[in-house]
Amino acid sequence: MRIIPAIDIIDGKCVRLTKGDYNAKTIYSESPLEVAKEFEAAGIQYLHLVDLDGAKAQHIVNYKVLEQIASKTSLKIDFGGGIKSDEDLHIAFNSGAKQITGGSIAVKSPETFSKWLATYGGTKIILGADCYQGKIAVNGWQEDSNCEVLSFIESYQDKGAQYVICTDIDKDGMLEGPSFELYQNILKQSSHIKLIASGGIRSIDDLNRLEDLGCEGAIIGKALYEGHINLRDLETQL
Repeated sequence: MRIIPAIDIIDGKCVRLTKGDYNAKTIYSESPLEVAKEFEAAGIQYLHLVDLDGAKAQHIVNYKVLEQIASKTSLKIDFGGGIKSDEDLHIAFNSGAKQITGGSIAVKSPETFSKWLATYGGTKIILGADCYQGKIAVNGWQEDSNCEVLSFIESYQDKGAQYVICTDIDKDGMLEGPSFELYQNILKQSSHIKLIASGGIRSIDDLNRLEDLGCEGAIIGKALYEGHINLRDLETQL
């Protein structure tokens, strides 16, 4: 299972939110690049980079941070937040993203997202399926939708989606453990999806359990920044 640290960006800084609440923000570093270099030095190969300003503004904002990390590390970056148009997509890829995550766009403009899947393929375009109480949330988790998470994933698997990042918003930043039951249900229904779990991870035991479930990857944020998991702990997982 791939271990994927997260860097969330607001105002060019590395932050974490709690349950997606922009008013519950903790700044962990003024320099996302330095954080990324620490990950790289520890043997990490992948990075989940989220433009929280972009998610709120509904267009890409922090592409310069993406460009800086991509050009000064060897990390393979998946980038999301505010990717709402072909122009946003091109900026992100041109700035060094290896993969793009689209969540809100897949709900609000399914024709556009389906076109991206057809054009770039399911290995380059990741479906973001972030949910609250079983329903997909959009626009930086500021809005709910009527899309039920299991049927949402299944509908895009039929259109070529291969990778899914799923965050249970209720778990995000709480350090209380991931939504194991949710991920088990997703993998049971969509057995060929490469599922990346995100939200609530607090320990190596959580990572081992996600791997046993069949998750392809796991995104770690607050547990790393607050020392519940340290980079040395991850060496045996890489």
